[in-house]
Amino acid sequence: MATIDLIVLGMLKDQALSAYDIQKLVEYRNISKWVKISTPSIYKKVIQLEEKGYIEGNTVKEGRMPEKVIYSLTETGKHEFEKLMLEISEQPIRIFLDFNAVIVNLDKLDASYREQCLQRIESSVAELKQYLEENLKLKEGVPDIPETGLAVLQQQYILVQAIEAWLASLRPADE
Repeated sequence: MATIDLIVLGMLKDQALSAYDIQKLVEYRNISKWVKISTPSIYKKVIQLEEKGYIEGNTVKEGRMPEKVIYSLTETGKHEFEKLMLEISEQPIRIFLDFNAVIVNLDKLDASYREQCLQRIESSVAELKQYLEENLKLKEGVPDIPETGLAVLQQQYILVQAIEAWLASLRPADE
């Protein structure tokens, strides 16, 4: 998947890292909240990128710690990173929301099940909104947070607000 390639190559463009460090950065930056990426996919991707010559690994041992492989970007990897940036940025923007599969089928349920489904989606959206609000408060004004990372958080918050308004529009006017 090109998105995971881009995430991993982008992190290695900044600095040499182990697969574990990449995975921890993905967690710290909450990347899996806005890009489908998992811990196993990161480890598999590192191996694939090394096989393709985009990154190279050097085994290091520090003191009594176990050996680990530190990956860095090769020249070929830098070119691949730039190529992916251009390719992905020119693709049509698609917003995939898994809960839309529920929305398109709501009319096939009786009223009580339909209401349960809507309440669950609304609850999930409210939880995401709260998470984003807390994250934005924590990260706004912090000099170490990249502007681009903050921009993604702000984008996600705007989308959540729009989804909330849209969900409200699904409700009958008398509620």
